[in-house]
Amino acid sequence: MCGIAGWVQWDADLTREAATLEAMCEPLSCRGPDDKGAWLSPHAAVGHRRLVVVDPAGGAQPMTLRREGQTLVLTYNGELYNTAELRAELEARGHAFRGHSDTEVLLAAYAEWGPDCLPRLNGIFAFGVWDEARQHLFLARDRLGVKPLFFAERPGLFLFASELKALLAHPVVEPVVDREGLAEVLVMGPARTPGHGVFRGVAELKPGCWLALDQDGLRTGTYWRLESRPHPHDLETTARRVHDLLEDTVQRQLVSDVPVCTLLSGGLDSSALTAFAAAAYRREGRALRTFSVDYVGNDRHFHPDDFQPTPDAPWVRRVSGFLGTDHREVLIDTARLVDALTAAVRARDLPGMADVDASLYLFSREIKREATVALSGECADEVFGGYPWFRREEDIRSDTFPWARRLETRLRLLAPEVVAELKPQAYLERRYREALTEVPRLPGEEPGEARMREIMYLTLTRWMPVLLDRKDRMSMAVGLEVRVPYCDHRLVEYVWNIPWSMKRAGGVEKGILRRALRGVLPPDVLERRKSPYPKTHNPDYLEAVRGWLLDVLADPGAPILALIDRKAVTGLARDDTPDLDVPFFGQLMRLPQLFAYLVQVDSWMREYRVTLA
Repeated sequence: MCGIAGWVQWDADLTREAATLEAMCEPLSCRGPDDKGAWLSPHAAVGHRRLVVVDPAGGAQPMTLRREGQTLVLTYNGELYNTAELRAELEARGHAFRGHSDTEVLLAAYAEWGPDCLPRLNGIFAFGVWDEARQHLFLARDRLGVKPLFFAERPGLFLFASELKALLAHPVVEPVVDREGLAEVLVMGPARTPGHGVFRGVAELKPGCWLALDQDGLRTGTYWRLESRPHPHDLETTARRVHDLLEDTVQRQLVSDVPVCTLLSGGLDSSALTAFAAAAYRREGRALRTFSVDYVGNDRHFHPDDFQPTPDAPWVRRVSGFLGTDHREVLIDTARLVDALTAAVRARDLPGMADVDASLYLFSREIKREATVALSGECADEVFGGYPWFRREEDIRSDTFPWARRLETRLRLLAPEVVAELKPQAYLERRYREALTEVPRLPGEEPGEARMREIMYLTLTRWMPVLLDRKDRMSMAVGLEVRVPYCDHRLVEYVWNIPWSMKRAGGVEKGILRRALRGVLPPDVLERRKSPYPKTHNPDYLEAVRGWLLDVLADPGAPILALIDRKAVTGLARDDTPDLDVPFFGQLMRLPQLFAYLVQVDSWMREYRVTLA
């Protein structure tokens, strides 16, 4: 995994712009701490920061290929999991390889097939290829959007980068947030509209899409989307197919020249990946290393709720012992968690998920001390339908995003003039209607199944990116590559068309996945209810973020004051009801998380010098 950046400009000599390209790449050094490179020509500048995972000697970037009069320059962030198959096919077509990196295989694949290489790729990626002879730039992003890619177009100039901070390092991109960008932050929250870059004039290449640029202009296209078709298999065949796809995916994603581990919560999803990985390691006579996270004081202060019914720690011990893994527990204290709130904003370039972001940042930092690659169970709930909103009737019947219900409660914290300007209800309604028009329908589908297909689509395309953004930014901020096997496109395509009644085999959430894992995990682990990434329940955290927020509210120069109802937020911050829940972006957010989020918004506006337009 790496960081990529570059730009194309027709009316300038970019060979003189090495310093500017370096300034764009420097903020990405966390993504690629091991090496850096640049390639410059009169009208194109291509930069790269490298995290070495495969082929330390032969995978340096930007990588060039000269073939049949072409000079192709690749900058690439990602990992291909079918490198061996692609390499064999390309060698049969006359290509020769110097090393064993997937980077070299990807560049050869583009040279051989051009944009048609994309459907052949199994992996997570964002890459750019500059064709010097044709003066042509090609960008592409993986099918599910695991790896990020942003761009900005100005008259005669085009920029791209892995993260927003790299674009903001170029002098033509300013941290201006207009009314629509502000609506994305305050109304949509971390569930940004696909393609939206928040800052004015900045966009994100959507998952499964490509972009081409030359002197005739810019074009975009889609090479992959979900397709609905009748499911061809019975229950047992379906379970076996899910099992085989998941096992194959894990096997592919264990390939690395550096240490690999798994993130283990003791839940169904992470335990399944760990079981397959541990079995592969045992065959090689090795023990798999696993990591879990918890918080100081959670053993005393844990409070179950609908989203987190049980603590992880006992289940982690159960699964690690059963599978024989070499386990490490990372314990985060309150002071570090509070301090990391600003680091999390810096990693995401936007306000995010408060302490859940901050703790993942700290967790990743500790893992990085012993491993460079980790496998995570992220996104199984999106792919298999594990969230509470898949079973709650009020969410199923609701005419909006299920995580955005009761928006009016949140709006009471915003300044009335901001609400009047943004028209949040109308904005949310428009984005919801847009999303529904995209749903690939299955003709003749029973209405109940059709509605669940809608909710699955909303979750996969609007909520899953929240978790993918979080996972990528927090882990790559410390140079840790996290792979997400449940996002393998073959698995996603197959499970998408499993009828909802079969997905809930046995009448339980993710029933088909539980059935697929029989014999892989102990029965009690198979039956454990969903419990998401843990948050702290320590009352010291509430007091720490409450105090921080009150300091912000007392500062007349605090930028967040332009956005919030100061009286309402101050009253909430001074309230003595720590168990009060506020509906906020997908869950009932307890006051500590809400206060931390507001602190993050203020920190973001300060550090990024956000200008409201």
